[in-house]
Amino acid sequence: MGAKYLAITGGVGGAKLALGLTHLEDSSALAFVVNTGDDFEHLGLHISPDIDTLTYTLADLSNPDTGWGRRGETWHFIETLRLLGGEAWFNLGDRDLALHALRTARLREGATLTAITRELTTRLGIAHSILPMTDAPVRTVVHTAAGALAFQHYFVRDRCEPAVTGFSFAGAADARMSSEVLGWLDDSALRGVIICPSNPFVSIDPVLAVPGLRERLRALPAPVVAVSPIVAGLALKGPTVKMMSELKVPQSAVAVAAHYADILDGFILDHADAALLPSFEGLDLAAIAAPTVMVTLADKIELARVTLDLIHRLNADKKAH
Repeated sequence: MGAKYLAITGGVGGAKLALGLTHLEDSSALAFVVNTGDDFEHLGLHISPDIDTLTYTLADLSNPDTGWGRRGETWHFIETLRLLGGEAWFNLGDRDLALHALRTARLREGATLTAITRELTTRLGIAHSILPMTDAPVRTVVHTAAGALAFQHYFVRDRCEPAVTGFSFAGAADARMSSEVLGWLDDSALRGVIICPSNPFVSIDPVLAVPGLRERLRALPAPVVAVSPIVAGLALKGPTVKMMSELKVPQSAVAVAAHYADILDGFILDHADAALLPSFEGLDLAAIAAPTVMVTLADKIELARVTLDLIHRLNADKKAH
């Protein structure tokens, strides 16, 4: 029985590493658990931004210029909606609409989000499993100085401008892991879990808020390894550093590792932050520095290789002891 790996991801940075991993491990050995806290209902459609980002990335359909949406997109729908005075703050491309419409129709028929995602990704030629963190509705709420905001209102409509004071995940307490996610976590062949370089507060924390998931990771015999989304005090994409500043959290890779410390065995920070390595000794983590900025496909594959190598090393160390 071959080794298996599970990656937890959300957003553009996570999708980049996910793509690299698919070039090293086939669909029988690798699956992805994806944040659905960003999901929302808009214009009667169920939209799953992080699932769609990973779907388009693995199907080689993603827009390299925006980091979200489809390549070769057109915008006649949203332009007409704006002309008619509709809610046009969330850009919906003409090609993208088909996926949202089909997902919404299947949900209304009673299909689960997991089953629908499998149907859609299979049709787009994706072999690896993209697993929603749960089939239950969990919604990220951003608490700000101006009041609570639904995530997409904060992120897209308000362009991350309100000062953040905290986060909550509506519906998480009643959510359950799907049988598919449980199946991967319970598989005796599982050799490692990877937390992709995603925003810890709004891409990974919603996943960890699903009851039982954090506890399972904590008790897992296989190592859990994370890749830092922070490089030299900056986030390559998104509001991670702004959020850390407003939450009075140090804007560093060390703070990200500390955020996951109870479930983590290993951590990869960028080589630009190599001077921080001594700070990890107090966290009891195997930390290494490597190039984590992924511009080319080769960059993504190499970081995936470094991540799997760290997992292999941790497993070997465990056996030796």
